[in-house]
Amino acid sequence: MPDPVTPDFYDAIVVGSGPGGSAVARELALRGRHVLILEQGSAEAVTGTLGQMARYAAVPGRGAFVHRDASLLVQGTGAGGSSTINFATAADPPAAMFAPLGVDLGPALAALRAELPIAPLPDQLIGPMATRIAQGAREAGFTWHKLEKMIRPQSCRSGCWRCVYGCPFGAKWSARDFIDEACRHGAVLIDRARATRVIIDNGRAAGVQYTRGGQQLQAQAPLVVLAAGGIGSPRLLHASGIWPRTSPFFSDPVVAVMGSVPDVEGGAEVPMACGMRLDAQGVSLADLTLPAPMYQAFAAQVGRLDRLFAHRRTLSIMVKIRDEISGSTGPRWADKTLQAPDRARLALGIGMARDILRACGARNIFKTWHFAAHPGGSVRIGHGVDGNLRTRTEGLYVCDASVIPAAWGLPPTLTLLCLGKRLGQALA
Repeated sequence: MPDPVTPDFYDAIVVGSGPGGSAVARELALRGRHVLILEQGSAEAVTGTLGQMARYAAVPGRGAFVHRDASLLVQGTGAGGSSTINFATAADPPAAMFAPLGVDLGPALAALRAELPIAPLPDQLIGPMATRIAQGAREAGFTWHKLEKMIRPQSCRSGCWRCVYGCPFGAKWSARDFIDEACRHGAVLIDRARATRVIIDNGRAAGVQYTRGGQQLQAQAPLVVLAAGGIGSPRLLHASGIWPRTSPFFSDPVVAVMGSVPDVEGGAEVPMACGMRLDAQGVSLADLTLPAPMYQAFAAQVGRLDRLFAHRRTLSIMVKIRDEISGSTGPRWADKTLQAPDRARLALGIGMARDILRACGARNIFKTWHFAAHPGGSVRIGHGVDGNLRTRTEGLYVCDASVIPAAWGLPPTLTLLCLGKRLGQALA
């Protein structure tokens, strides 16, 4: 995109363009505020390719982190944040988690549900692998149902595999939609701009220092909203001299359990079309059909070279858990190892997934190493920010997964949109 010609002073600066940041920026722009959005990654058009997805989520130290136990943590760095490359699964904010903190997301949720494409997929868009897994789950005695997706069915294509690469057809909603709307109402988006610190003057936020194209730049505003994610926001707070060097966090670890069947030919469908949640146990399961290169990487990772070319016949089930808030994010690293309760939850979910695959008639069942994609809880409500997402520094707010107040285990997009909408309306 061409370099924007912009002034140095704004009503508000939003650092990050994922769900939380995009919702804040949109609300402010709709109300006539002059907003600057700084995005570390690129705002290039979504092409739905493996190469672009890798640039968004596989750059070491920026979108990808390897922990001491060799697990992989990934996050999206580009316009729209992780929503550009996620599975578009919607889950309502858990009211019971937020209510004791004085946070009511009900009005924001109702407004967003009336506006956004949130619904289970129609039957014709649920692929043969998801269908087979659903049948096996029910035969094994599990309550398996369609999951709500943030997808426009009229634009979605059966037999497509691009959700995780970024949908180039406009079918999947992402935070780019809100960023585009904010820019139509006067907001300015600067991509490839890495925020380095919040400028603080006389105890209050006064702007943001950032680098772009090898230059150190700054923009001024009396309001600054950090929406750089569960790793990025605590880093920025620390660099600004107002937060500890490290912060514990959650990451929502995931394992894929896979098994081959002889009578299904697939491998290209919307992932997480159906599944189940066991909130009391902190375990979620769903179908997880991935593109062939990702499947092959997971098979090779655990030494199952004999299954490398079985992608079209392999059923895959995601096991995701609600992990303990532990480990630490640092200025240039993130470290998170599983705790004993986390391993127990994973073992429970893996056992369920194996039972489902056996009911599907699957053979050669194996599991991947765990990975994760939802870092958060590092600047929690009641700990790093108050119920209005305000830090102790006047004019400085945080609105991303880092403010989620407790261990999570849920798709965070809809919750972050609610938090962003609520904050944007309050600030405006």
